[in-house]
Amino acid sequence: MGRVAPAEGDDAREEEAVTVRARAALALLPFVVACGGDDAPPRERSKDPNVFEVEPGGDIQAAIEAAAAAGAKGKRVRVRAGTYRPRLAGQALIWFHAKHDGLVVEADGAVVLTAANQDVADKSDPSFPAVVNHVVYFGDGVGASTMLRGFEITGANHFVTQSETPGPVQPNVPEPRLTKAMFFYCDGGAIKVFGRSSPTLERLNVHDNYASPCAGGISIEQRGFSENAVTIRDCVFRNNRCQITGSAVDVLPGGAAELENCLFVGNVSNTGVDYVSPKDDLRSFEHGSGALTVFSKSRARVVRCTFTDNWNGADDTGEASVWEHCLFWKNGRGGGIAKGSRYELDVANGAGVTGCRIGGGVADLRGTIDKTKNQLDAPDPEFDESFQPRAKGCEGVGYRIPR
Repeated sequence: MGRVAPAEGDDAREEEAVTVRARAALALLPFVVACGGDDAPPRERSKDPNVFEVEPGGDIQAAIEAAAAAGAKGKRVRVRAGTYRPRLAGQALIWFHAKHDGLVVEADGAVVLTAANQDVADKSDPSFPAVVNHVVYFGDGVGASTMLRGFEITGANHFVTQSETPGPVQPNVPEPRLTKAMFFYCDGGAIKVFGRSSPTLERLNVHDNYASPCAGGISIEQRGFSENAVTIRDCVFRNNRCQITGSAVDVLPGGAAELENCLFVGNVSNTGVDYVSPKDDLRSFEHGSGALTVFSKSRARVVRCTFTDNWNGADDTGEASVWEHCLFWKNGRGGGIAKGSRYELDVANGAGVTGCRIGGGVADLRGTIDKTKNQLDAPDPEFDESFQPRAKGCEGVGYRIPR
């Protein structure tokens, strides 16, 4: 067990608080059941042979494996309301790779997946009470028909192990580009996406996760196999942290992501020294990174998303990214160590930004965004309690609660 130090030979990077509202939301969850915990009220099980149900106290991974053994395509694993914790320390709570392709895993009610288990964790380790590297892992060979839907994902705290027990979460593949290195183990506290993998992630509440170096929320590490983008839709990212880049979502070099109708609030990057980025990348050290980071040789399509009250909004050095009808407002939260000004949007390809409302801070750090196609001095969007904008002119811009 323990932490993984930065590995020699890793490619150079090209580039705490839990809120009162989050605490209240967790307190209202109807069940808090560790694996092997209390039973829930009995309920008639599905008679559909393609549906594999998991009751509180059950083993989600066992259901995933049973569905795979029956032929994963067209199968569903339905998880009943409760909180599911790791039984053992390992690389992930649940995992998917090639044999699981086509499987849909969905929450039935309020379901929490957490990296934490106080009964297993080492109280002397700074990662306490987390006992897995990633809450959810998507590995090589998983396509867009593989879906995760409706879960709350939390509790990651930079626990790192290379142990294959109880996995392996990722069988070795004969592809030199997919050698496991530091980012494989360390990035992506809530969700890790690795290799030739492009799952669909829907209606997730990813909150209060921490990772180092990057991506307390989701790390996308496709290693150049980016023909198919990871789809992230109708998701909320709150209070995630990382030591360096992409506190909520990090798209590493050679990756691709599509984000639609997502909310980013309270996420903080750059909480510590940048021990990964090239020393000539002065911008990384001066201003820091955003809630969403897209590296060069990567691309993102970001549509109708809202970024507010983060340590920086988003940074994107990819040349092929598209930002459409997004809302940026007052991304000036503290918590990071970069001494330069906070910013709303930092993009290399300003031509890809259209129909966005940006205000409340340094709107356009690089000065690349076309002012005729965007509003760079946007007024207060007048958010409601769910961060849906109510101000005139915000129609069709930013996040809305999915119906």
